[in-house]
Amino acid sequence: MNGLLVAYKPSGIGSNKYLYELKRKYGEKKAGFAGTLDPFAKGVLLVGFGTHTKLFRFLNKTPKRYRATLWLGAKSDSLDIEMVDEVTIPKELPLEAVEKAVASLEGELEYTPPIFSAKRINGQRAYDLARAGKEVTLNTIHSTIYEMKLLHYCHPYITFEAEVSEGTYIRSLGAMIAKKLGVEHGSLSMLERLCEGQFVYEGERFLDIKKSLAIKQNYYLGDQENIQYGRVLALEDFKVQDEGTYWIDNGDTISIVTIYDKRVKYELGRIAC
Repeated sequence: MNGLLVAYKPSGIGSNKYLYELKRKYGEKKAGFAGTLDPFAKGVLLVGFGTHTKLFRFLNKTPKRYRATLWLGAKSDSLDIEMVDEVTIPKELPLEAVEKAVASLEGELEYTPPIFSAKRINGQRAYDLARAGKEVTLNTIHSTIYEMKLLHYCHPYITFEAEVSEGTYIRSLGAMIAKKLGVEHGSLSMLERLCEGQFVYEGERFLDIKKSLAIKQNYYLGDQENIQYGRVLALEDFKVQDEGTYWIDNGDTISIVTIYDKRVKYELGRIAC
């Protein structure tokens, strides 16, 4: 089976384990997801079955939008409720100060990811090293924060929405908000991914591949057997000859090609829709 599915991962289960459940449900051995969610997080998970896992890099998956609740005063090495080991209740803050702290994160950010993250250090995941008690040193990363919006403040909980670039750590944003408010510790008690780019959860349904790609369509005007058999494609046989990556409609399949240096390169041959 081939297909792209927008699923909704519940909290309390890891993304890999949830994927295993989907593979059993749909009877497909080969599957993958576009962006992992922590076990305590819930929300949109873009899943590919069969050959459709190859399409992830051509999909409109950004910006991503999250809803999160920050627990002020909760100390956790993982910056979420999974490892809270100390709680202090700071004094209540003016609503205006909270709104200002949340909004101040909009723009370009440089920060260090949480040590309990999927970042690799010499081939090992940072969270595996951290759980083993080993020292973890991560390089700073850059994220674009398109929008930060306060939804609710009920002391000591701050609920906000964040629209961000791919690879942004929402747990780190929560910790930054706490620091801006003069609170030493803050951890997320809830995290939900609302969308990945154009992909939102509207019931567990498979997507129309031709409407899901983030690249432009091009038209091959030559002999269709050339694409069918993976032959070399001539630039002059394409309607659009500008450099770039395009998808070609073959009817019940699509192909993806890149035009560069007046040559045509297959990215994907023929993928069933």
